[in-house]
Amino acid sequence: MLLKIHKKDRRKGGSGRLMKKLIPILLVLLLFITACNNSRVEAVPPATASPTISIKPSYSPTPSPTPSLSPSPTPTPTPYNGPVNPLTGLPTTVDLSGKRPLAIMLNNIKEALPQHGTASADIIYETLAEGGITRMLAIYQSTDNIDRIGSIRSARPYFLDLAQGLDAIYIHAGGSPQAYEAISSRGVCNIDGVRGNYEIFYRDRERAGGGYAYEHTLFSTGELLDEYLPTYNIRTDHQEGYAYAMRFSEQPDSLSGLAAQTINVHFSNYKTGVFTYDELSMMYKVSQYGAEYKDGNTGDQVSVKNVLVLHAPVSRIPNDTEGRLSIDLVGSGTGLFACEGKYIPVIWSKDGYSSSFLYTLEDGTELSFGRGTSYICIIPENEQVDIS
Repeated sequence: MLLKIHKKDRRKGGSGRLMKKLIPILLVLLLFITACNNSRVEAVPPATASPTISIKPSYSPTPSPTPSLSPSPTPTPTPYNGPVNPLTGLPTTVDLSGKRPLAIMLNNIKEALPQHGTASADIIYETLAEGGITRMLAIYQSTDNIDRIGSIRSARPYFLDLAQGLDAIYIHAGGSPQAYEAISSRGVCNIDGVRGNYEIFYRDRERAGGGYAYEHTLFSTGELLDEYLPTYNIRTDHQEGYAYAMRFSEQPDSLSGLAAQTINVHFSNYKTGVFTYDELSMMYKVSQYGAEYKDGNTGDQVSVKNVLVLHAPVSRIPNDTEGRLSIDLVGSGTGLFACEGKYIPVIWSKDGYSSSFLYTLEDGTELSFGRGTSYICIIPENEQVDIS
């Protein structure tokens, strides 16, 4: 009996104890489930972009006007007031106006070419000798930095007229009987490479050994002239009161004339000079004997700013067996002047051997040259000039 009662009591007691154990577990599970539900994150709707706020001004601003800049006035260039070369009108570093220029006789026969130093000359005069050939007189206000000058040839009386008109020191090698007579009677300041032992001259050995005739080999240099001329008993400065006759301008008188792109100057059947205008350099390029006229020092074609052609009386000297000429440069005549691609007629005059040339327009106004070098052709009155 006691045993059965004991079993029954165990069943009742075990069930109660089980429930007691389950209740806490269920409570914990319930709390866990509740916590999980509360921990869910609700989806956040995407943020809507904030609208752009446009703030309108309460007034319409008037734009400031762009300041109108007045063009700066072009400054007036200060006129050059320094020394100039009296033979070209171009600026120089030192005043040369009181110094006598040099007038050097140059050979121009074909067999004597090329000449040297012509591109450095301030003025080139060209006119006939005899037999249709021409000679040149190169005028230098300064011979600084000039290499060879030559070949140097003999004098003629009318070349003396040109040198004396500039109060120049005349440099030559020999001369015609008429030239020597004029040198003596007029008292011309001259340096003769034939009748004198002057250090300024030398014979070019390269030419002498290269087939040139002896008379085409006499030269000088700028260095020799600068070194020895002051040691000779000659006047190197102008006499007081001497004034150069040439006038120069930025607006040469030729600009009022007709076109002159090419000028053909007929000296004789042997020689025609050609001057062709180059617009880029505003210079005339010189040609002769069907080729460019080049300076042997540089190999460059000679170019000049001004071209002047003078008609003068030319005649043969009576009883001269060599056919030498007389060219009368004392008096007056007609001619033409070309510069910067245009030309005009001019009148020339010379009062005496030692007087300067005076060049005027047809109305008597003194001629204005362009600033630069000049080439002056003196041809017989019956010879023509073709201009195109």
